[in-house]
Order: sequence, then C-alpha cells, then structure tokens
Amino acid sequence: MTVFLPRDLDEALELRDRHPGATAVAGGTDLCVLWPERVAARRDEWLDLSGVAELRGHEWTDGALILGAGTTYWDVIRDRRAGEELPLLVEAARQVGAVQIQTRGTWGGNIVNASPAADGVPVLMAYDAVLELRSRSETVELPLADFYLGYKEMRLAPDQLLTRIHVPRRTYDLQWFEKVGSRSAQAITKVGVAVTRRDGEWRVVANSVAPTVRRCRSLESLLAEGLPVSGPADLMGALESDVTPIDDIRSTAEYRLEVLARLLYWRLRDVCPSIT
Repeated sequence: MTVFLPRDLDEALELRDRHPGATAVAGGTDLCVLWPERVAARRDEWLDLSGVAELRGHEWTDGALILGAGTTYWDVIRDRRAGEELPLLVEAARQVGAVQIQTRGTWGGNIVNASPAADGVPVLMAYDAVLELRSRSETVELPLADFYLGYKEMRLAPDQLLTRIHVPRRTYDLQWFEKVGSRSAQAITKVGVAVTRRDGEWRVVANSVAPTVRRCRSLESLLAEGLPVSGPADLMGALESDVTPIDDIRSTAEYRLEVLARLLYWRLRDVCPSIT
C-alpha cells in the first residue's frame, strides 16, 4: 500500500495528476468501515487529503456559503448562521452516523463517495449547490445536480479533485428534510427526501430510491404547475418517472416508493394549495 501525504493543494493536484488511479481520502469514514473486507485495497495507492489546509473550513460571502471539500459535518453543525439560513445542512449533518462520524466525515467525501443513500447530498442538491473541480491546468464549476452519471459514476476526471462546494444564499418559503431508517440514528437511509421552494420554484431531491441521489424533476413540474393532488397515489406517476428503487437488504422497491409518496403528500398538503 502506498499513501501520498500532500502538504498543500498544489502538491495534492500534482500527485493527482501523476497518480490518477490513487483513491482520494479525507475523513476516511467509509474506508474504515470497508477496510476489513477490502484486503486487495491494501495494495492500492491512496491520496490522503486530510493535511491540506486549503480544503478545510468554510466561509460566508455575500452570495454563498462556501464549503471546503474537507469541511466536516460538525463544522456546519457548530455554525449558528448555517442553522438559521440553511437549516437543512444542519439537519442532515446531525443524522450522519454518530458524533464521531460527524467530526471526521466531510461534505466533499459524502459527494464523491457517490452513495445513493448519502444524507448530505440531497440537501446540497436542494439548495442548488455548485461544485468546484480542480486539476493542475484548470478549475471547472459544475452543478451538483449534473455531477452523477450512474451508480458510483461521476463527472470527475482522473486528474481532478473536488475542492469546494458553493451553496447559494437565498430566501426560501419552504425547506424540509426527512430521513427514514430502521432507527432514529446511526442507520443507513431507506428513503430520504429534501424539498425547497423559492418564488414558486421547487426542488425535490430523493436518496436511496435510484442508482444516485436524484432530483425529481417530473414531480417538481407537477408542483410548480399546481396540478391537483388528492392523495399519495396522485404523486405516483411523476415519482415513477423520476426514481427507480430496488429491493435490497434494507427495504423493497414497493415500500420505498410508497413511503416517498406518503412523506411528500402529508408534509406538503398544508403548504401547497393544489394538494388537498
């Protein structure tokens, strides 16, 4: 096993360019879970970004909250302004494992681990987060909603690193996040959904119901157009266009779709005139 320990971002990008097959790691929370089963991985190359100060921490600008890719969930939980302006970030962060995971796990790691069950990604996507992807030669900005191509597949070139996450500062009249698991904490999501509404424009983002975290664009259109909904069944057509849940050890596809429709209907009924 070879572990590269860059001292700054320039060195990290140089190593990434020279060793495109190396796995980037920051908090290492998912790596620690899988390590006993991944004997072959112990012969791999690893790019440890935990010592790169430029990737840690976050800052507020006039237009955005900018998260370094190495910003931890706990960093956001402790920021009172985040709880006031972007409360879904704090709500999701508090449901990622226990405190030990929250203090090590990073927002960037949650994104590039590309798990369909990621808890941080739905709320970032509901806030229209934009990713900053850097290589030695250029910096590219890409909406998080366009980042995933399929299961564990991303628009991330071999020489690129995710360096920052831009979360626009906006005023919302609706912000909501719900996670359904086998227990209230330290559980992988069975069904999750984040919803925001601003000036009549909706974002509905679901996890654990498709190969990737997924924006439900058909459902967003249904809500924006004010089409009548009188029960969870009226949401099914749009949801079936948006998500493709599967049967696995945690739940069935039927359960996931039914729960998602019921969550949305009962939570939105009191705030959306077209839902009765």
